[in-house]
Amino acid sequence: MVTIAPPRLLELLRAKRTHAYQGDLFDPDCPTRLVLDRIGDKWTVLVILSLSDGAMRFSGLRGQLGHVAPKVLTQTLRRMERDGLLTRQIFAEVPPRVEYTLTDLGRSLIEPIAVIGDWAEVNMGRITSAQEAYDAAQQR
Repeated sequence: MVTIAPPRLLELLRAKRTHAYQGDLFDPDCPTRLVLDRIGDKWTVLVILSLSDGAMRFSGLRGQLGHVAPKVLTQTLRRMERDGLLTRQIFAEVPPRVEYTLTDLGRSLIEPIAVIGDWAEVNMGRITSAQEAYDAAQQR
């Protein structure tokens, strides 16, 4: 009896390519890895979710994120602006007001990030238990 193995996930991903200029995340020289690094950053993820309901000021973002240094948040916002994920609008007021808003590209990340965030929240207990079991086994 001959069985045909189902296609591997990587083969399925490559078969679904829709653009000639689409990257290959398994190619070590592909810039796709830089994109994954950016959207995998915890502050980027949290900024995307924070801005999903609309524009926010720096202080509002910082307050919502909690425990982020102003310098780190500034760097994150600048990288995200450079990557086209958000816009920074300066209002000519005294004192000046600055608001951050997701672009269409940034908004396209809300759903995938929300799904991953939900997965993390649902599985947090299982992961913590696995870590504790692993740590206990390493101490024997």
